[in-house]
Amino acid sequence: MDSMGFYVKSRQKIVKKNRIELRNKASQIFDLPDSVFTQRFRLNKAAFKYVLRELKQKLPPIVRSSSVSAELKLAACLRFLANGGYQDGVGQDFNFGMAQSTISVVLSDVLAILEEQLCPKWITLAMTDEEKRDARVYFYRKCKIPGVIMCMDGIHIKIVKPNGESSHQFLNQKGFFSLNAIIICDHKQRIRYVDAKYPGSTQNAFVWSNSEAYLYFKELYENGDCCTRLLGYEGYPLSPWLITPFKDACAGTAESRFNESHSSALNVIKQTVGAWRNWCRCFLGTRQLHYSPKKAVQIINVAAALHNIRIHFKLHQDYDPDSLVEEEGPEDEVFNEEYQTEDPYFEEAIQLRNEFLSNF
Repeated sequence: MDSMGFYVKSRQKIVKKNRIELRNKASQIFDLPDSVFTQRFRLNKAAFKYVLRELKQKLPPIVRSSSVSAELKLAACLRFLANGGYQDGVGQDFNFGMAQSTISVVLSDVLAILEEQLCPKWITLAMTDEEKRDARVYFYRKCKIPGVIMCMDGIHIKIVKPNGESSHQFLNQKGFFSLNAIIICDHKQRIRYVDAKYPGSTQNAFVWSNSEAYLYFKELYENGDCCTRLLGYEGYPLSPWLITPFKDACAGTAESRFNESHSSALNVIKQTVGAWRNWCRCFLGTRQLHYSPKKAVQIINVAAALHNIRIHFKLHQDYDPDSLVEEEGPEDEVFNEEYQTEDPYFEEAIQLRNEFLSNF
């Protein structure tokens, strides 16, 4: 027993030493060629350094030489998002030299800090006057509907079956466990809003009508801004600030032509989600997040902020937003339930949409 115990302890020391040596080598990530760096981490070096500065503001100082550096913590987190792989795979990837338990702690720490530091700065419904003008011009050319500045869609993001008695609430109509997330984007495919806290069985219209984005646009309207609106699919309730298509429009009618233009403009949200999933492969339809719903929401929020950072650093065009259409599959489509809230503005919204028909 003594000899066996000695062997085990010696082996553990060797493994620990090797991991430290690997981490020291991996800390030289900035020596990678630019193209390889971007391919591995989905950020270029300038974007990586920006996020790293934000991360370091909240990370506790390193007190031991064997501690994992901030650079490697961020690199491991980004590789996890980019690969969509499991934690033990990330720990071995690029010679990070981290055990699965270490990766788990690193991800928890980094995601919490990035959510706090990045999301408020990079995910916002507020737009400058210039941004609004540009968006209105873009969408009017697409759909001939005045005042549109954003588009909305919902996606189901797969997760493993949660623990607890409420797990059945996450089982959606297609038979897999998910979060029902609202995504709002602008004309430049920036994610302006994301809300992924609701279980997969939740109706799409309920998610929207109980979101902060709904209140934001409603308050704009009630405060006199009647010319700012967004587009959404027919599964959401029509309102003066959310324009949805006509149901069962007959071919060749003004309603049908309206729907065609409406659909054309909404394509920007499909492209946004496609581009997002293209670099952040955690959200591919063929995979699922192996985390609690709360942790999965955190991953989604951070990934949305990083998506916008990629656009800011001109990385967005590096990936084809249409390349994942077939891989995502129909199981990720939003379920368009027939649902209409008791909205006092509903009749007003019908009249407004009918007025838009004069353009068709």
